[in-house]
Amino acid sequence: MTTPSAATPSTAPATGQLGSHAPAPAGAPHRRGALGPVGLVLAGGISVQFGGALAVTLMPRAGALGVVTLRLLVAALVLMVLCRPRLRGHSRADWGTVVVFGVAMAAMNGLFYQSVARIPLGPAVTLEVLGPLILSVLASRRAVNLVWAALALAGVFLLGGGGFSSLDPLGVVFALGAGAMWAAYIVFSARTGRRFPQADGLALAMAVAAVLFLPLGVIESGAKLVDPTTLALGAAVALLSSVLPYTLELLALRRLPSSTFAILMSLEPALAATAGFLILDQALAATEAAAIALVIAASMGAVRTQVGRGRAKKAGAAS
Repeated sequence: MTTPSAATPSTAPATGQLGSHAPAPAGAPHRRGALGPVGLVLAGGISVQFGGALAVTLMPRAGALGVVTLRLLVAALVLMVLCRPRLRGHSRADWGTVVVFGVAMAAMNGLFYQSVARIPLGPAVTLEVLGPLILSVLASRRAVNLVWAALALAGVFLLGGGGFSSLDPLGVVFALGAGAMWAAYIVFSARTGRRFPQADGLALAMAVAAVLFLPLGVIESGAKLVDPTTLALGAAVALLSSVLPYTLELLALRRLPSSTFAILMSLEPALAATAGFLILDQALAATEAAAIALVIAASMGAVRTQVGRGRAKKAGAAS
């Protein structure tokens, strides 16, 4: 996997690139550099939502905390083996960033799975995505991004049927808490990606999250965690929901500002609804389809705004 060699103006250059592309010829469009990170985000979103749907089917076997433990533990082992992160040569600030990233990751996963154990997958993701949406409003420096955030927010509430009064209140609280941790995840994933080469910081943060959550999983599930079928399904959830999407998102955040990335996360309810329909047999209503259209329109608008901004700056520099 390779990443473009030049960072966007709002993102610091990353060290230890996995690869780089040669500069584009003069006058050639720079679409690959602009749209590549968007593709990474979308691929990660598809993977994490289908992994989440699979996790729901695993909960009767291992419990919510047990599923999170398996997800984090397997993901940490895979990433540590693949990345072999260097433990020496990092500053105290580097370690502080990666530890906070790991804490945010553990909290986000734990709260979200506690939520989907009580309320359906679609509404849970719909509530959770409010965290990134609020972040997009706070982090944005352009007025037009407020419009896209508002459009996505309207879609989020429409996807929830205009209200959440029929849902388990504790499940709603867990989903909102997961959203807050998701916003923190976005911020510290970007900082970790700038401080550590390749995916080393992600591997270390995942190890931190796994260590923090292991006692909770053992207390709730005990010997169920070592059942061969449960382990196999947990490994699949880890790969789909953690290893692949977190790696893709970390690479994308090296090239996208947090505000644009956060608005792209508004696609998650639509992806979750699709995964719920295909895996959990949860049909889409007309209002849910309309909501999907709104969040897709908001995400497309955010991407076009970012691409147009990049082209305008390049045109100004050329002149």
